Amino acid sequence: MNKLPNLFGSILILILSGCATSTDNYSDPNDPFESFNRASYRFNKAVDKVILKPVTKGYDAIAPMPVKVGVSNFFSNLGEIPTIFNGLLQGKIADAFSDTGRFLINSTLGLAGIMDVATDLGIEENDEDFGQTLGAWGFDSGAYIMLPLLGPTTIRDSLGIPLDGYLSFSRYVDHVPTRNSLYLARIVDLRYRLLPIDGQLEDALDEYTFVKDAFLMHREYQVYDGDPPEDEDFYDEYCDDEDECDDEVID
Repeated sequence: MNKLPNLFGSILILILSGCATSTDNYSDPNDPFESFNRASYRFNKAVDKVILKPVTKGYDAIAPMPVKVGVSNFFSNLGEIPTIFNGLLQGKIADAFSDTGRFLINSTLGLAGIMDVATDLGIEENDEDFGQTLGAWGFDSGAYIMLPLLGPTTIRDSLGIPLDGYLSFSRYVDHVPTRNSLYLARIVDLRYRLLPIDGQLEDALDEYTFVKDAFLMHREYQVYDGDPPEDEDFYDEYCDDEDECDDEVID
């Protein structure tokens, strides 16, 4: 269960598709706080360059691959807890039962989630959080925000951060050094999964826009369970004849 964070995968898709854009004469209505967001992005990049990336590269160089896979599996398994809860809130009862089965199997047979036994058994992994739940309930995403240290989000998704944090296993570890170690290990693991696309991200004309577009695109994809509504603006701009455009898509 060594899944790449969804945001990272979306960024990679955009980069490989060559969708780089310039910020000249560009204004995004979804990003009314762009000045603050860009400053926050620069701050996050600086922290990453000075602290997080060197630590992560050291971890990558020293830790054997089975250890890195096991760490990723462990934290992915803990992520099943908010997924189960939010699946229930969205009325996805079957998925919630499946996710519960994954968690129980990997927590026992998989040695606290270090091994992803459930996937080998054909039990698919889901990914739900409270931001997605609010989206499923009909709440609009609101403005895009780049939070210092926490990264990209929206007004809607930021409201879900405290609840998802409340469901975090690490929160309930009483031993402070152990709790802090878990937080640090999770951050390093997330950054480790991003390492393969660092070079490609740096080739973008505007990293900030890449990250924003990737995040917003994938969050919509998640909220609609992989089937977001068609973009009517696309048809208005590129298709004078909707039937003709539909024919091109079918072909």
